[in-house]
Amino acid sequence: MKGLTELLKGVLEGIVLQKISRGETYGYEITNYLIDLGFEDIVEGTVYTVLLRLEKNGLLNVEKRKSEMGPPRKFYTLNDDGKKYLKDFWNNWTFIEAKLEQIKGDK
Repeated sequence: MKGLTELLKGVLEGIVLQKISRGETYGYEITNYLIDLGFEDIVEGTVYTVLLRLEKNGLLNVEKRKSEMGPPRKFYTLNDDGKKYLKDFWNNWTFIEAKLEQIKGDK
């Protein structure tokens, strides 16, 4: 979808947090999840950048485990701060969505 990448940048953290909130996961799995949803332009590097930012902001629990293929893999779960951030994200999204519908309906 044209122009979707720029819009997605503003909400990708929330989307990634929502995926993690459903259970322990890792970067490659998140990337595939997004691609399966129809975000074909998403690349692994983008997802890993988001994960690193979320980790640095203290929103995730991270556990490194050996991988049968390649280097150790980081597995992510939400901590309490991540859950609060995700709740705030959805509250903000609901507000913006309502305002966009209001603007769209203006004549």
